[in-house]
Amino acid sequence: MQLRERFLQNSLLYTQDLHLIEGFWTEIEKRYTEKGRHYHNFNHLENMFSELDKVKDDIENYPIISFSVFYHDVIYDASSKSNEEKSARFSEKHLQQIGAEAGFIEKISQQIMTTKFHQKSGDNDTDYLVDADLSVLGQEPENYKDYTQKIRKEYSVYPDFLYNPGRKKVLRHFLESESIFKTEYFKAKYERQARKNILSEIDGL
Repeated sequence: MQLRERFLQNSLLYTQDLHLIEGFWTEIEKRYTEKGRHYHNFNHLENMFSELDKVKDDIENYPIISFSVFYHDVIYDASSKSNEEKSARFSEKHLQQIGAEAGFIEKISQQIMTTKFHQKSGDNDTDYLVDADLSVLGQEPENYKDYTQKIRKEYSVYPDFLYNPGRKKVLRHFLESESIFKTEYFKAKYERQARKNILSEIDGL
């Protein structure tokens, strides 16, 4: 299913105002196709949905997690440390206008914020979201290398002597975690390869 169709179907659960939905989609599309988004673009969202569709039966509230996917990187600036906070506020503004309940909106904000540090949340759906967000780490080496090159392009404003230490710090944080992935499904699928990929990247920095 195309991303636009997913967003439309999800939104129609809460409002029949197609003009409003299309307006929101246009805003989302504009954000994810910004110049400089080499990795955090629509391909990233499509990959996340591809992973989550496979475990759909284990997810309690798929509409919530779907909105969280759409909005979790809607604001992305490589030089900012508050992208998740801004993305959460952006989602709140949209979801209030389609008439979503306060608890629904709050849950999506919480899920978006969890993607900032990728820690275990204690909530099954949120852990699936975080794991889907990180699933690129466990891809085959050539796909992982493509990901690292795209991330580097997003941070091209920083020279290697600044980028490399910061990247190593992020990667070591993952290695020091008891497990990179929080759900048993993603752990079994990607944990071993993710650790190999990360060690290989650190060696190359």
